[in-house]
Amino acid sequence: MSATPALPHATMPAVRRERRRTSRHLTLASQFLLLQLLIVAAVVVGTMGFSLAQSTAAFERTESRRALAVAETLASVPTVRTLMQDPATRHSAALPAVTQSTSGTSGFEYVFLADLDGTIVSSSQPTLLDDTLPIDSWAEDLGRGVTGSLDIDRTQILMARVPIMNDSGRMVGLAGVARTYPSLSERVEQSLPNVMIYGGLALAIGAIGSLLLSQRIKRQTFGMEPQEIADLATHLDTVVNGVKEGIVALDAAERVSLVNQPAQDLLRLPTEVIGERIDQIAPNPLVAKLLTSDQSTPDSLVIVGQRLLAFNRKPLMSFGKPVGSVTTIRDHTELATLERELGMQSVSTEMMRAQTHEFANQLHTISGLIQLGEYDEVVKFVDGIRWSMTRLNEDVTSMIHEPAIAALLIAKASIAAERNIDFDLTEDSSLPRLPDTLARELSTVVGNLIDNAMDAVHHETDRHVSVTISAEEDAIHVTVRDSGAGVAEDLLDRIFVQGFSTKDDAAAPHAQRGFGLALTKLVCERHGGSVTVRNGGNLLTSDHHGPGAIFEAHLPFKPATVSENHSS
Repeated sequence: MSATPALPHATMPAVRRERRRTSRHLTLASQFLLLQLLIVAAVVVGTMGFSLAQSTAAFERTESRRALAVAETLASVPTVRTLMQDPATRHSAALPAVTQSTSGTSGFEYVFLADLDGTIVSSSQPTLLDDTLPIDSWAEDLGRGVTGSLDIDRTQILMARVPIMNDSGRMVGLAGVARTYPSLSERVEQSLPNVMIYGGLALAIGAIGSLLLSQRIKRQTFGMEPQEIADLATHLDTVVNGVKEGIVALDAAERVSLVNQPAQDLLRLPTEVIGERIDQIAPNPLVAKLLTSDQSTPDSLVIVGQRLLAFNRKPLMSFGKPVGSVTTIRDHTELATLERELGMQSVSTEMMRAQTHEFANQLHTISGLIQLGEYDEVVKFVDGIRWSMTRLNEDVTSMIHEPAIAALLIAKASIAAERNIDFDLTEDSSLPRLPDTLARELSTVVGNLIDNAMDAVHHETDRHVSVTISAEEDAIHVTVRDSGAGVAEDLLDRIFVQGFSTKDDAAAPHAQRGFGLALTKLVCERHGGSVTVRNGGNLLTSDHHGPGAIFEAHLPFKPATVSENHSS
């Protein structure tokens, strides 16, 4: 089914009911007529400006060469070369005659001779005598001929200036010619024919183009007027930015075509992202992958900053062709609390399954003893089971007074027993009751670290996991040791990164692997704490410097937190 035309069809009736309210606005045809007139005016102005610029450029190009030639001719006149080399003869009557003659034959208004300081000693315009030429900007070029434009008394003039050399090759003065630029009215008069031609063409092309464009847009917008389209766009923009979830739409080239404010806040995107490639602005490569790749499962979870986000991507099709995708992003941080509670239920279920398996084995043993007639052994065996279970519960609850953590540890101990893992809560462990929120956060940390440790020893012959939980006045410390192979040195810096995992689980979605330790780090950092890992904690060695990993989590809390809980 085509996705592109669905939106206009769905919203058209509501917009059409508002047509009478928008009738005071210009119709599309009227707007195109005004646009046509503006185009013609713009073409006329542009053509006029272009023609004036061309006229000015042609004037400068032609007159510069001619002015330079006239100035060089003037500088080569023997009379000028002779009289200009002696200050006493520079005011001779012969020099004005030469400048007047040159002005008359060349058509240049200003013909002048100046000394090396730029003071005019002879000119076709007597009013310029003793004036100083503006040669500062040309000081480096006094020894060669130059042309340029100058603004003198708000009058733009074109001037050429060349050095005057005596017979010995020494520069004795300056010879130059100048003329004013044509006036604006003169240049407009020259450009008017071109303006009329281009203006007429623009009028004809604009009229035809406006008609065709108006008809095409009418077809594409289902007959809607511009104001109706604007109202619809405003309404849709309000809806998109009014929802709590983030929305990111990409085109077929993986460039951002739409993003609402919640998405920018959740992903911490720059303000201007429309048209940018998502892989260049995404906060990390995993987010870019989720926004551009098909998801095998919905609601893929990713940690971005201090938030846990759920991504749900859907491809967009138009007339059977892919045109991009749209992804909704939900802040899953608050829901994570509920999921942790459900996770505790899952742990309880796993514990019951493990105990069921263990009880089944024990029942088989009891059945065998009864069949052998060993009734006294049956009594001893049952008493041993009851004593073992009671001791486990008493050992945990005597040190861990927080029910949620105690239940978690008992459940993990049962699961460890089923997996033939020696699970140990060290004797120096101690934890008071905690507020519900802190207890849930701590459950996430402890549960993930224990799960990671049990996975680490899964393939080992001797399987040992040790847990230490202690509470100080302002912090809770959790240490989990295992007898596994440890963490490779080159992986120590990456083990808490979302998506990183040493497990070979091809069936699991990439976004869901390597999530437990990343979530543990998020919880610790949210409390202003940290979680670290190092090698050298093998429980089989007395000095604890063999293989194995040691995970240490540190969760600060306010000192009043525990005391308030005790008083309650």
